[in-house]
Amino acid sequence: MAEHAHNPPTTRTNKLNITTLAIWIVMLAVLGLSAYGLVRTNATRPEAGQKAPGFTMSFFNGYEWEGQEQVSLDDWQGNVVVVNFWASWCVECRLEADLLEQTWRRYQDQGVIFVGIAYSDVEPNAKAYLSEFNVTYPNAPDLRTAISADYEITGVPETFFIDRDGVIQHVQIGPVNAAMMNSIIARLLTQS
Repeated sequence: MAEHAHNPPTTRTNKLNITTLAIWIVMLAVLGLSAYGLVRTNATRPEAGQKAPGFTMSFFNGYEWEGQEQVSLDDWQGNVVVVNFWASWCVECRLEADLLEQTWRRYQDQGVIFVGIAYSDVEPNAKAYLSEFNVTYPNAPDLRTAISADYEITGVPETFFIDRDGVIQHVQIGPVNAAMMNSIIARLLTQS
């Protein structure tokens, strides 16, 4: 009977140890996730005056750039590059789609390259969007959102204007407009 009296404290001790261990695991998980969040939010978002993060993109099926199906940002060094992040499900992207295409056609023979990055989109929908707006400039899916993560976009649409030296000169969050886009491109083309 004396042995029986000792069992309840041992069971309570085991339950207390398991509960304490569970609390510690939860606390460590929360701290770990918080630390990850702090690291992500304190990472440097590329802004005007900073070197554009490099990337390599594989175009949607059928598109080639000078015979290549895959291109890196470095391949376009010496040109003005307009990088537009978009998605077929984005309402505001539809507002600027025609303007981007028309501006590309206007400047494509003047050392300006437009490139579209389909953010978090499914390929059939992205291709349908490109067809709907008759987009002819290079576009590619952002596989595993790697490019948008490097550029730390806040949403779509978002457009980065990069000069001939690979430096970001303007970041447009939200849709672009004709006056702003033409002004920035003209300024970048006159820079030496």
